[in-house]
Amino acid sequence: MVTIEVTASARDQVLKIMERQGKPGAALRLYVQGGGCSGLTYGMAFDKQESGDEVAFQDHGLTVVVDKASAPLLEGIKVDFLLGLEASGFKIYNPNAKATCSCGKSFSA
Repeated sequence: MVTIEVTASARDQVLKIMERQGKPGAALRLYVQGGGCSGLTYGMAFDKQESGDEVAFQDHGLTVVVDKASAPLLEGIKVDFLLGLEASGFKIYNPNAKATCSCGKSFSA
């Protein structure tokens, strides 16, 4: 089991986007892939199916799915949604990151 916190503002925004894209009931897939200026990048996508090789949990009407390879890198993260004058969008706070780039989308572990 992986422990991930999805704030209320992030959860609400994800559910709104799902509704707008005609994907209500889809799962939010969180993953890590190679790339970015720090070596690894975060990914988020909507997924209708679970492959069976992952960890899934429910959070107030939102299903979150994490593949087993990404789970150790995402353990303990907090997913938030910020709406401000200087920056808006999803922000991931990762206690496992040894370094992050200035955009916050890339990290090293």
